[in-house]
Amino acid sequence: MCKRKLAVDLNPDTRFFAGHDVEVIIESCLAMPSINDASVNVVFISNFLEHCKNKEEVLGVLKEVHRVLKKGGSLMILQPNIRFLAANYWDFFDHHTALSDRSLKEALEMIGFSIKQCYPKFLPYTTKSKLPKSLLLLRLYLKLPAIWRVFGRQCFIVAIK
Repeated sequence: MCKRKLAVDLNPDTRFFAGHDVEVIIESCLAMPSINDASVNVVFISNFLEHCKNKEEVLGVLKEVHRVLKKGGSLMILQPNIRFLAANYWDFFDHHTALSDRSLKEALEMIGFSIKQCYPKFLPYTTKSKLPKSLLLLRLYLKLPAIWRVFGRQCFIVAIK
């Protein structure tokens, strides 16, 4: 367990969706003055970077994450992978920046991260599924990496500062 959990978002409604043990900080992830340099052990970014207006903004987010992470800290990114879903990537009006596992790895290394793990095909890409939402099904899926190559459309990257 961790001592402190933070959620950074511009949307004040985040407070209603965050867990009771999560401190919500309403500010841009491009500048997080509330978070000290080298004070965070782990950062998780999920399905967010494609909403950045351009690649410069993506780099800005990654640089700010690098600033707040402790040396040896981990950045975990779960991200739609344009290489495997080009036909559906742009179906969302607020998707602005095309990213693949390869482009993300390159960006992370430019900033000074080292790549610990990269799964180009990890989770399926869907906002609506006909399958029931089940923790048991998720656990089973995660134990069978061979089927990730069939169903995976999102990449998962772990980078270390």
